[in-house]
Amino acid sequence: MDLSKSILDSLPSEYDGEECRKKHPIRYEESMNTVLAQELIRFNRLISEIRSSLVNIGKAIKGEVVMSTELEIVAGSLYDNTVPPSWKKWSYNSMKPLASYVKDLIKRL
Repeated sequence: MDLSKSILDSLPSEYDGEECRKKHPIRYEESMNTVLAQELIRFNRLISEIRSSLVNIGKAIKGEVVMSTELEIVAGSLYDNTVPPSWKKWSYNSMKPLASYVKDLIKRL
């Protein structure tokens, strides 16, 4: 519970894609803007997945929701200090343990 709370506290909010597109419009001459928009989408999915799974684990521990198989896998991964498979689905490739992965993710965000 403490680990999930500390990760949640350090996790930033999702990026505003509309604001980014206004500042950096996607044009043929500006190919990096296209890459930026795609990366924002990827990181927003990852942030959303991490946040929802950690919030649901907290609720499951308190007995507010049912502990599903997916939540059990995430909780087991947190206990084992490994990155949960549901996070890896949306994440960049990393062989780091959970603690190092979270530090690296926060730096990237």
